[in-house]
Amino acid sequence: MWALSRRRHLCLTFLLVCVLSSVLFFHISQDLFHNGLDLSALFADRHLLTNPVAIFCLSGTPMSTNTSSSCAKNPASLSGTWTISPAGRLGNQMGQYATLLALAQLNGRRAFILPDMHAALAPVFRITLPVLAPEVDSHTPWRKLQLHDWMSEEYAHLKDPLLKLTGFPCSWTFFHHLREQIRSEFTLHDHLREKAQGFLRQLRLPATGVLPRTFVGVHVRRGDYLEVMPQRWKGVVGDGVYLQQAMDWFRARHEAPIFVVTSNGMGWCRENINPSQGDVIFAGDGQEESPEKDFALLTQCNHTIMTIGTFGFWAAYLAGGDTVYLANFTLPDSSFLRIFKPEAAFLPEWVGINADLSPLQKLRRSLSGIA
Repeated sequence: MWALSRRRHLCLTFLLVCVLSSVLFFHISQDLFHNGLDLSALFADRHLLTNPVAIFCLSGTPMSTNTSSSCAKNPASLSGTWTISPAGRLGNQMGQYATLLALAQLNGRRAFILPDMHAALAPVFRITLPVLAPEVDSHTPWRKLQLHDWMSEEYAHLKDPLLKLTGFPCSWTFFHHLREQIRSEFTLHDHLREKAQGFLRQLRLPATGVLPRTFVGVHVRRGDYLEVMPQRWKGVVGDGVYLQQAMDWFRARHEAPIFVVTSNGMGWCRENINPSQGDVIFAGDGQEESPEKDFALLTQCNHTIMTIGTFGFWAAYLAGGDTVYLANFTLPDSSFLRIFKPEAAFLPEWVGINADLSPLQKLRRSLSGIA
């Protein structure tokens, strides 16, 4: 009888220990889930400026420049309401959309876009974020936060339940850990994709008359940047020499590529890009008011040459493949470098070709009276 009672006592003790252990494990795991975000510095072999660029993933996840599925998914329960003020054209608003989505997920908040952003993006892409009604927007006591254009640790610990982001963020450091989700959000509507692919299928190699295997999208930013860059930012836009170097880079690495040129300055492109090898197609219509045709063409190419601007960035980001970009396109003392970090703007595997700054340097010498 005593032995039976003792066995019962031991069994009850064992069950109690198991219950207490389970409760303790549950609290520890919950704490790790909510507080397990840590900072992984990018570009360990480079010297970064103040306010270092950062990207956030769950503790213990492998970090790589192309990571997507290894990083944090949506928290199981979202709360609050976050949005972002839409501003600028297509590339700007794509950057704002992607940044809002990523930061809201990171902080466990619900993301909504405003009607103007929906009107700009929904005709082109299969976006999924819900739209906030204007009356809700106008009656919500928002806290506003101006974002700079790179990920910072502070952005992973935002406590505001009602937050309206502002600014022109378009840095991969905000959203690259969600790359597949971002690519899904910016999936073209079928009619745009099919029209772009139909155009590319009609192209033929000049030497053999067969369908090319490699398409390189070329985006040449002109327009207002012709004045803004030299006058405000002490910078340049891509010139004919840069574009020739970029195309030669692809010719040396890919067999018989075809270059599909788009721009908001197609006249300049026809005069300054050499088509003598028969592999250059001037395809863009240059319509800034309806950029979806040019954008669709670029994203359906295998690789990208970009000059400057968010339109070219997004075309390259969505197309994948190799990307060549214009590097060091401002003078070292340009105030543009206070708001723009090249290491946060261009993916590490992308290839930069330095811009020719001699026209700016010559102008500076002439203004200062130096021969």
